[in-house]
Amino acid sequence: MRRKQRRAQRETSAGGVVFRRGPGDGEPHFLLIRDSYRNWGFPKGHLKAAEPPADAARREVAEETGLSDLVLHGPIRVIDWYFRFRGKTIHKYCHFFLFESKHGEPVPQTEEGITDCAWYSADEARRTISYDNAREVLAQATAMVQALTQVEDGPVGGGSG
Repeated sequence: MRRKQRRAQRETSAGGVVFRRGPGDGEPHFLLIRDSYRNWGFPKGHLKAAEPPADAARREVAEETGLSDLVLHGPIRVIDWYFRFRGKTIHKYCHFFLFESKHGEPVPQTEEGITDCAWYSADEARRTISYDNAREVLAQATAMVQALTQVEDGPVGGGSG
């Protein structure tokens, strides 16, 4: 006799991968937060009713890190995972967006359990992040930042208008 499979409850959240170009070399650094379980990752949280994912990602980054002057560069990817909470199986989807922060110091939102936030080079961030799916998001974000840099540093003029 097969056990009846209960459907997972679906939850949707959004988060931000925030980068800043380092002084001098312009090397990108990525902002990571440490949660109350001592895991490192990206700021993220639930969408409010009818809130677009990009708006939720911007709001969550601002709430969890104190950084509000953010430039949105676009969507990175959606990741999903399953977990159990209070006896229920949850299927969580998280939309990640790439943001650039040019100034301001991040401050962890301690009342939400954020215990630290810090800037890391791409390699340091990859080693520090606690979850494989977040490392995949970082890899894609790093490629997007490199593409942005090539566009910004690319040849000027030469096109027909």
